[in-house]
Amino acid sequence: MVKLRLKRCGRKQWAVYRIVAIDVRSRREGRDLRKVGFYDPIKNQTYLNVPAILYFLEKGAQPTGTVHDISKKAGVFMELSFNQQMRFN
Repeated sequence: MVKLRLKRCGRKQWAVYRIVAIDVRSRREGRDLRKVGFYDPIKNQTYLNVPAILYFLEKGAQPTGTVHDISKKAGVFMELSFNQQMRFN
């Protein structure tokens, strides 16, 4: 099973996170399948590769709580539902 979760980068007291698609059994800093975004909580910056996130969500990947909240603010789930509606019409 694949999850979309945060991978800690940066230095001590200055954490930044990559949003990655990773196997559930891997540890937090383990090898990821693909980098799909970036999140800096200190500067409150976010970069998301929306097509890559949509690809993994359509294949059944589960986002963690924090990644879900970040994606929701960016409107990824609205785009996912729009794509699913277009596919069925």
